[in-house]
Amino acid sequence: MSSVTVVGAGLAGCEAVWQLSKRGIDVTLWEMKPHKRTPAHVSDDFAELVCSNSLRSADPVNAVGLLKEEMRLLDSLILRSADQNRVEAGSALAVDREGFARTITETIRALPNVEIREGEITLIPEGTVIFATGPLTSEALSRKFLELLGGGGDLHFFDAAAPIVTMESVDMDFVFFASRYGKGNADYVNCPMTQEEYLAFHRELASAQETPVHGFEDKSVFEGCMPVEVMARRGVDTLRYGPLKPRGITDPRTGREPYAVVQLRRDNFEGSLYNLVGFQTHLTFGEQKRVFSMIPALRAAEFMRYGVMHRNTYLDSPRHLDGQYRLRSQPRLRFAGQVTGVEGYVESAASGLLCGIQTARELQGKEPLDFTRKTAIGALAAYVSDESVTDFQPMNVNYGIIEPLGRRVKGKRNKNAELSRRALEIVAGLRDA
Repeated sequence: MSSVTVVGAGLAGCEAVWQLSKRGIDVTLWEMKPHKRTPAHVSDDFAELVCSNSLRSADPVNAVGLLKEEMRLLDSLILRSADQNRVEAGSALAVDREGFARTITETIRALPNVEIREGEITLIPEGTVIFATGPLTSEALSRKFLELLGGGGDLHFFDAAAPIVTMESVDMDFVFFASRYGKGNADYVNCPMTQEEYLAFHRELASAQETPVHGFEDKSVFEGCMPVEVMARRGVDTLRYGPLKPRGITDPRTGREPYAVVQLRRDNFEGSLYNLVGFQTHLTFGEQKRVFSMIPALRAAEFMRYGVMHRNTYLDSPRHLDGQYRLRSQPRLRFAGQVTGVEGYVESAASGLLCGIQTARELQGKEPLDFTRKTAIGALAAYVSDESVTDFQPMNVNYGIIEPLGRRVKGKRNKNAELSRRALEIVAGLRDA
């Protein structure tokens, strides 16, 4: 009987396990929790969402929306759980993070051909292995990876998570409900700020005390998760063009856009917890309480979780991985998730999905499915394995890495719609192969 070892029960690992199991492959899943946790983890469940609870746009005429639709066609466990645990967030797919992780954990634990082992892996297992250890790979295993890669440089960047507050502690006299440009329902809690309030907030934020993080430099932070205090130091108006952007948000009490606005997004199904959108941070907990409480609506806010900063490790994948996420020097070993340099929850799960499908087919003597660059799943794998890339950086899925149509289509949205239609037709054709 063919079997695979999967190391890591994050989004990529769980998706790989699901795809392998449903194809009749026995799986041994190793997860170091609850015996050992990283500084960013708080739950013992699988597929824990460490940073935001948003899986970003649900619009299929959007690259990450397309990726989700491709994954749904291939019966993704991650998307199945996300859809079941969705919370309202305008045009985004956001989830109740506890319900999301619990659904995935219960599903994986119930699979009859999956054995779960708890504990830290510090050696390279025998046989076919998928490493889905994520951006928080332990130091011991990271050293083993470096040995596999010939002792190359340790690539990493820093990532950050946003604080979460209780809804009952938000001062409702200083908020209104709306989504940007009226997209979807009025799902966001908007906390407006006057010019005077914003400037005072910006001044304190830019000079607030940070938690020391070894090796941290502003340039080593992934732009998509830039700490809010780093953005503040870039200029007085940087935040007003970023997470505090008022454009497209009208305060019904004034009929005008606020000078700046902080948005809160629901973090659980009950609506008792909300996270500060775009407020990833590595300020000390005391400074977070002091500075973020300067936002009028949050003057008495109860913080259920403060923001944290953590190191994200990823491989120099173009030098070492092929288009199936296999290690070129040892093809029995595959990597999936953010450790490969794909960036984002959905992208990580998509790499696990591809690893699971292709590994199962290989063990069953079947040809690999041809996920070309015309699909979002294939384009991500092609980017990660592109040997011509010399300065490799983490990448979210985008239409720029998908193979062009080869013909002109008027209008960006029309062009993207055609790219999406073509991709979904290809994936639908692969579904039953």
